[in-house]
Amino acid sequence: MLRLAALLFIVLGATLAGILIVAALVAGLDTAQPIIVAAAIGFVVAIPVSVVVARRLAS
Repeated sequence: MLRLAALLFIVLGATLAGILIVAALVAGLDTAQPIIVAAAIGFVVAIPVSVVVARRLAS
């Protein structure tokens, strides 16, 4: 299950980071710091999401 979660993290991390970057840009936060923070939050949030999705797919 760890390998499945790792593979899902690659996809989900990029997806969630991209969504949050677009949300930051739409909100008018167009400097480097908010974009980097949004990307970091997306990657951190992707960790538990990928574990949950992997558990549901494995069962």
